[in-house]
Amino acid sequence: MKKVAVIMGSDSDFPIVSKAVKELKSYGVPYECHVMSAHRTPSAACDFASGAKDNGFGVIICAAGMAAHLAGVIAGHTTLPVIGIPMKSAALEGMDALLATVMMPPGVPVATVGIDGAKNAALLAVQILALSDDGLAQKLLAEKQKMAQAVTEKDKALQSELDEL
Repeated sequence: MKKVAVIMGSDSDFPIVSKAVKELKSYGVPYECHVMSAHRTPSAACDFASGAKDNGFGVIICAAGMAAHLAGVIAGHTTLPVIGIPMKSAALEGMDALLATVMMPPGVPVATVGIDGAKNAALLAVQILALSDDGLAQKLLAEKQKMAQAVTEKDKALQSELDEL
């Protein structure tokens, strides 16, 4: 199975990014997690991205706030799918990171999840890997069925509550 790289621009992003790591672990997806900066360590980020496919990665997740150029820099140096997680910041509540991550030039796509959307980033990575891994696809299907059942049970509880009004 291909690995997922989880890259964050700062170690201060880890409390949110850890949700992606936990989700990958729950599906048994191998991963590596690193701190790299598009601005402070651009050579390291470019070298990692350029060699990611040869190093066994299938998807790269990038979390960055403020200027949020990390996902774009990584995407510019690889043919692998890149998923951006815009991180919430104090100044603009993450809108700056969201726009910087989503507004990529033609030819350099970055799939972007919501602000601080680490769990969804991991799930999207798992879905991408599941295209060529039936075991992962079955795990995803089972999880979707569990979510649907939970909603059905909540609706039943609501209906009972309404009957008592």
